[in-house]
Amino acid sequence: MKVDSVTDIGLVRAQNEDDVATGLLPDGAWAVVCDGMGGANAGEVASQNAVQVITDTICQNYSEGASDNAIKYLLHDALCEANTILFNLSNEYQHLSGMGTTAVAAVITQGKAHVCHAGDSRAYLLREESVQQVTKDHSIVQELVDAGTLTPEQAQLHPQRNIITRCLGVRESVDVDYREFPVQPGDVLLLCSDGLSTYFTEEELLQESRQRDPSSLIRRLVELAKERGGRDNITAAVIEN
Repeated sequence: MKVDSVTDIGLVRAQNEDDVATGLLPDGAWAVVCDGMGGANAGEVASQNAVQVITDTICQNYSEGASDNAIKYLLHDALCEANTILFNLSNEYQHLSGMGTTAVAAVITQGKAHVCHAGDSRAYLLREESVQQVTKDHSIVQELVDAGTLTPEQAQLHPQRNIITRCLGVRESVDVDYREFPVQPGDVLLLCSDGLSTYFTEEELLQESRQRDPSSLIRRLVELAKERGGRDNITAAVIEN
């Protein structure tokens, strides 16, 4: 099991409001990516605090050989605890009012991937001959796609594509989505903020992943995102099974 991550401020933003962390477990690995939002430096505070809480929850509470249900509730509790802490901070400090962050967190162990998320930061499963987006964006344009009003291609260019419908920190509670699925030797789980996913189709991700190892891949994707505009912070993490 191998993990790696990279984050970049991009070419337009004044500060990096993304944050990322990865780590190994006794029988697996984990990763988390957050993309913060809010005035002043509140987005940066939101993402950093969320990553720290999720990291601490996973590292302190994961047990070797944990059941699928135990991992499901571990990830759910990690994101909900981060939500509570951010919500309380935003109410306590005026300059942090309204801050929030997306979050996508994953654990791979015992031949399965477990993914929990809120917002439009994504997870992709990269396999030798395929790429599959395994999260569904919590966003206005995704709702329009689901309703048949927009095609996925139109959604990529829609002016409201960055408006999300769920995140951590804005409300007292948050609904998070969870998914688990089998993984094979050689599979790679890619987690990323929308500053990366905005610039790529799944076919392009597949082509790039065929040419590089996971660590080289995420650095190549960041550079390509910057070549294509780099309008947002750009963050990616990988777990190689």
